[in-house]
Amino acid sequence: MTEPSRLIVAITGASGSIYGIRVLELLKRTEIEAHLVLSQWGARTLVHETSFSVKDVQALAHTVYHAADEGAAISSGSFQTLGMLVAPCSVRSLAAIAHGLGDSLVHRAADVILKERRRLVLAVREAPLSEIHLENMLKLARMGVVISPPVPGFYTRPFTVDELVTHTAVRLLDQCGVHVDAPRWQGLGAGGAEN
Repeated sequence: MTEPSRLIVAITGASGSIYGIRVLELLKRTEIEAHLVLSQWGARTLVHETSFSVKDVQALAHTVYHAADEGAAISSGSFQTLGMLVAPCSVRSLAAIAHGLGDSLVHRAADVILKERRRLVLAVREAPLSEIHLENMLKLARMGVVISPPVPGFYTRPFTVDELVTHTAVRLLDQCGVHVDAPRWQGLGAGGAEN
């Protein structure tokens, strides 16, 4: 029997919870199970920043885990997943992951992903970045973690914030090896920039 394809999605307390929400919405269109862990501050931030309730967001996931439940399935390497995406990733979570502090399920699950050598993608959401933030990112990048801040692309000529959010969420999923149908770069073509 084949194990189902699963992706852990964590939403932490940084601004930009809509990125994690959009990732969950996009995953609903696939055969991949979204396993959600929402930090305490992630829940507070999403209610402040969006029109979604915590229950609305939880309903987008296949399975939901409480942030303090370090005995959850995703806290074990024997639980097979494609990896983990943290969107948005607060710099507190970045630091905890970089230093192996498993004081919450988000951090413990990320630690498991690292030790199992699975894909870990962090949408670090902070600006400007301090030397501490950059050192933590470099430490994790050297371990193979994908550091992918939610930076919008404009080559699709977006008209709305929603289009910018979707583009970023698609790119984050690309980094997890999950490819959804979306507008993609096709080259400059005949209307491209002059030399």
